[in-house]
Amino acid sequence: MLDANIKAQLKAYMEKLVAPIELVASLDDSPKSAEMRGLLEDIASVSDKIALLENGIDGRKPSFTVGKVGEPARISFAGLPMGHEFTSLILALLQASGYAPKIGDEQIERIKSLTGEFRFETYISLSCHNCPDVVQALNAMAALNPRIRHVMIDGALNQAEVEARQIMAVPSVWLNGEPFDDGRMTLDEILAKVDTGAADREAAKLAEKAPFDVLVVGGGPAGAAAAVYAARKGIRTGVLAERFGGQVMDTLAIENLISVPHTDGPKLGRALEEHVKEYEVDIMNLQKAEALIPGEAGGYHEIRLANGAVLKSKAVILATGARWRELNVPGEQEYRGKGVAYCPHCDGPLFKGKHVAVVGGGNSGVEAAIDLAGIVGHVTLLEFGDALRADAVLQSKLYSLANVTVIKSAQTTEVTGAGGKVNGLSYTDRLTGQSQHIALEGVFVQIGLLPNTDWLKGVVNLSRFGEIEIDVKGQTNVPGVFGAGDCTTVPYKQIIIAMSEGAKASLAAFDHLIRSSAPAV
Repeated sequence: MLDANIKAQLKAYMEKLVAPIELVASLDDSPKSAEMRGLLEDIASVSDKIALLENGIDGRKPSFTVGKVGEPARISFAGLPMGHEFTSLILALLQASGYAPKIGDEQIERIKSLTGEFRFETYISLSCHNCPDVVQALNAMAALNPRIRHVMIDGALNQAEVEARQIMAVPSVWLNGEPFDDGRMTLDEILAKVDTGAADREAAKLAEKAPFDVLVVGGGPAGAAAAVYAARKGIRTGVLAERFGGQVMDTLAIENLISVPHTDGPKLGRALEEHVKEYEVDIMNLQKAEALIPGEAGGYHEIRLANGAVLKSKAVILATGARWRELNVPGEQEYRGKGVAYCPHCDGPLFKGKHVAVVGGGNSGVEAAIDLAGIVGHVTLLEFGDALRADAVLQSKLYSLANVTVIKSAQTTEVTGAGGKVNGLSYTDRLTGQSQHIALEGVFVQIGLLPNTDWLKGVVNLSRFGEIEIDVKGQTNVPGVFGAGDCTTVPYKQIIIAMSEGAKASLAAFDHLIRSSAPAV
C-alpha cells in the first residue's frame, strides 16, 4: 500500500509514539477493505508499539479505530485516510499514544475542561483541502478528553449514509446525531460553539485591552502584511479577524505568488499567521467587527465587536476582504449545502456521476466546470453575458470536453428542489425572454466576490460596488482610517496585490501617526 519512501518517513514519525497503540479494523470482502488492510499492515510494520487487530464490530466497513492499548479508542476512520488526510492519520497515531497536540496551553485546558458527551462525525472527501483542518482539530480534542469521540467518514465510501443524511457539502460535522456545522472550521471555532460561556469571557478580556497605535481589521493577505509592517515600526499593533487567512483559505492551487511557484490557500494562510506571530502583534481571531466609530481629530477610533466589546486605536486599517458573490435567487439559501455549493474542489466528489450546473463564465467558473467534468456525469455551464469571459486556453479546454454544455445569455432565476435537496435550476434566455428549466442535482456558484463592507455604510465612502474608496496611499475619507486589499477600489483582486496594498496602508498609517497625536488614556 505504502511505497518504501513513505514507509521510511512513517517509521521516523512513529519513533515519537509515547505509549503502545492498537489499530482495530472492521473489514469485509470488498476491494476497499483489502486496501485498508494493506495500509494498516504497513503502519503496524514500522513500529513495535503498534498492534493490528481485525476484530472490529463497527457497522461502517471498511473502518478502523486508533487508541492507546488498554483504553477505549476515541478516534476512528471510516475510509482510507490518504491524500489530504494522510497527515490526519499520522497525527492521530501520535496523539492517541499520548503525544501532545501542537496547540496552545489555553486551548488544551479548554478541551480538557469540557463536560458532557461529544460524539462527532465528520463527512469528508479526499480531494477536500479544508477537511483535514476539521478532522485534525476534532481528533486532537478526542485525544485530550475521554468524553469526546470522533470519526472521519469518507462520503464516497458511505454513499447510503450520505444520501440518508442529505449531505451535499464537505466537511460536514455532526454532533451526537445532529448537524453541527459545515465548511472549514478551526479548533477555536469548534471550541467557541461547544464551550458555553466562552464568548462572554472573551468579550471581557477584549474590553480590557489598552488602545492600539494601529488596529488592522482583517486577517487575510492584506491584513497580515499590514500587521507585519506596523509591528516592525515598534508600535502597538493588533489584528482583528473573523478567520485568520481570510478568503485565501478557500483557495486551492496558487501558482502566481511571485517567488513561490506552487502553494495552496490553507498552507499560505498558516504561513501568514506564523509570520505575523514572529512580531509582537495582538491577534484577536474569531472576532467580528460590527461598527466603526471615528474619533475626533487626534483622538481614538473605536471598533465595536459583535460580542459587545469595544477596541480603541489611533489608526485603523480596514482589510476585511471579500466573500463569494451569491445568486440571490429563490432556493439558493434554502438548498445551500444541500446541492448549492461554492467550492468545486471540496464538494465535487459528492456529485460523482450526477448532473450539475456551474453558474459563471469567468476563469473560476470555467475552471470549476473543467474540474467537475472529470468527476460528475454532466456539467452545464451558464453565463449571463453573450460570451465567456475566461482565458482563451481555458475556453479551449472546456469546449473539448464531451460531457459539458455551455449556455450563454442565461439569467439564473431559481434553484429548485424537493425532499430537502436540489433537483434543478431555472433560467431565462435573455435573447428570447423564454424561461427554461434544467433537471440536475447540484449547482456550483462561481460569479465573483463581494466586499465585506456592509458594516461600514455611512461611515466611510463606498463605491457603487460596496468597495472602500481609497487614494493612492490607502487613505479613506476618514482621517486615520485606511483600506487595503479586496475590500477596496484597487483593481485586480489578487493575493500579491492585496499584500502590497496592506504594506502600503500600514506605511501610510505610520506616517499619519507621526504627524498626529492622541491624548493620554
